Amino acid sequence: MRVNVISDVHGNAAALRTAGDGADALVCLGDLVLFLDYADHSRGIFPDLFGAGNADRLVELRTARRFDEARAFGAALWESLDLDGAGSGDRGGSGDRGDRGGRDGRAAAIEDAVRRQYAEMFAAFPTPTYATYGNVDIPALWPEYAGPGTTVLDGERVEIGGRVFGFVGGGLRTPMRTPYEISDEEYAAKVEALGEVDVLCSHIPPDLPELTYDTVARRFERGSRALLDAIRRTKPRYALFGHVHQPLARRIRVGATECVNVGHFASTGRPWVLEW
Repeated sequence: MRVNVISDVHGNAAALRTAGDGADALVCLGDLVLFLDYADHSRGIFPDLFGAGNADRLVELRTARRFDEARAFGAALWESLDLDGAGSGDRGGSGDRGDRGGRDGRAAAIEDAVRRQYAEMFAAFPTPTYATYGNVDIPALWPEYAGPGTTVLDGERVEIGGRVFGFVGGGLRTPMRTPYEISDEEYAAKVEALGEVDVLCSHIPPDLPELTYDTVARRFERGSRALLDAIRRTKPRYALFGHVHQPLARRIRVGATECVNVGHFASTGRPWVLEW
């Protein structure tokens, strides 16, 4: 049995079309959306709307962890964008240009861009694909695009080739305020619901410094203590995840469990392979 595993697709539809080649199934650990490419600031929803120069500035502020300034900078850019039609007429609104042309217009512009990306991404998934959400994904939109060959799981289990895979989607709350961040308690409840599994699949890593530190961004990303506790308690064969694009360690052992960052698919275009 061979399962190809990917995470952090971030708009790489070309590579996604061949991600399942040679495998009996594809597992995707989320982050299909590309809002802003930190390696190429000309790519993504943000530069499409505001230009690469403004994307350069946003990345500079976020990398320096000046999140309040980054939010203020982004808010000013949104205010300068003409979104009157996007938040009212296109959605059947009342035509109130104040609030609807602002917050609703912004939401509509982002949703329209995400929808275009999701249409391309989900069409590229092979059959069968088992997928969960990343922290930049918008779960409410997935049912519209996931075809019959794609099974979406979050806090749920599935058997693949005689092994039980458990899936936990999303991320924990951070100053970045990405779309699918939830509380530690809600996340822990999803982990607990899985029980014992052979392969524990999540978007974010367990909370270990070797797995959460990004060597290029030079910061720790949030990992889950609940995942780490479940690994130590239930001893799955593998714990698979992504999220940290350039981790200090891509693979470490915790007791009987191999913890593996399956890689930044957006840049490598290569799946991590699990065979048995």
